Amino acid sequence: MPPVPISPINVGHIDDVQELRKTKPRTIPQRFVRDMTERPTLTTPLPPPHSDMPVIDFSKLSKGNKEEVLNELLNLATACEDWGFFQVINHEVDLNLLESIENISREFFMLPLEEKQKYPMVPGTVQGYGQAFVFSEDQKLDWCNMFALGIEPHYVRNPTLWPKRPERFSETVEVYSGEIRRLCNNLLTYIALGLGLKGDVFEKMFGVSVQAIRMNYYPPCSRPDLVLGLSPHSDGSALTVLQQAKGGPVGLQILKDNTWVPIQPIPNALVVNIGDTIEVLTNGKYRSVEHRAVAHEEKDRLSIVTFFAPSYEVELGPMPEFVNENHPFKYRRYNHGEYSKHYVTNKLQGKKTLDFAKIQTKSIN
Repeated sequence: MPPVPISPINVGHIDDVQELRKTKPRTIPQRFVRDMTERPTLTTPLPPPHSDMPVIDFSKLSKGNKEEVLNELLNLATACEDWGFFQVINHEVDLNLLESIENISREFFMLPLEEKQKYPMVPGTVQGYGQAFVFSEDQKLDWCNMFALGIEPHYVRNPTLWPKRPERFSETVEVYSGEIRRLCNNLLTYIALGLGLKGDVFEKMFGVSVQAIRMNYYPPCSRPDLVLGLSPHSDGSALTVLQQAKGGPVGLQILKDNTWVPIQPIPNALVVNIGDTIEVLTNGKYRSVEHRAVAHEEKDRLSIVTFFAPSYEVELGPMPEFVNENHPFKYRRYNHGEYSKHYVTNKLQGKKTLDFAKIQTKSIN
């Protein structure tokens, strides 16, 4: 992953939310209590119109006849432009593998705290067990435990953070990550075709793509109306793939037309979203979308997230196909490694990290 910050960071005391839930089930420490403006609305009487996230049938793209492929490419392009999020069904990732990664992730989070703490997430970094994106002792915390690992290329790995328990953890993560990597490459091919580009344009541009996995565990919370499972943010990746464990409550919410829309998972589907990288490359035609997670009073929730991004060596900027007189450059060119470092050394705060790349336009009074 990007380099470790040089200066030590004082993050203060961070309670482990699973331990809190065990020992003080009714207690919500002040660091988890959100300001009034940030607190989630957990009851939506009626979903807003058109609040169903688009569904993409991957098998129509990979195995369909010409008409099916063209129709599904159009559906994919519409989903990317209008939502920035979609659920993928028939994705060709073995369902037994989805079950295995889910089981092994849950087993890890159920280990004793002292076992999990052998793999600590050092403040200012994003690999290991703990809470990421915490940079001060008064920063609000998410009601979530995380375990994250760099996967590809191999030099981003920290072997000391790969756990010995549960058994077959590393092997399962390797196989799963290989399958999700294949899916991401295929989806980027179809996204490129939907944009009128050559199918291999992103593969050639990205070099050896960077990939990371993060497992999120959200214990039940006695006051879910006061906390957030995960702060609002967009992703710095090109694509993000989310697997939501079976039987969990609805936790993912995305910001659609200035309204937080809860997303009902489809069994065995994977949720995919556009990251900041694709927003920059398409000069804002496809936009990364803010999303967050909420907690639940009675049920725990587990998710497994894969981040797929260009090589850190790659220079990125809007592609010429998306820049003209009516659509001037919205973003500057930059090194993706620098952007990744900027992303992981700032707290999650909506789409603020993308300011790194934005060209500030002068307002005319």
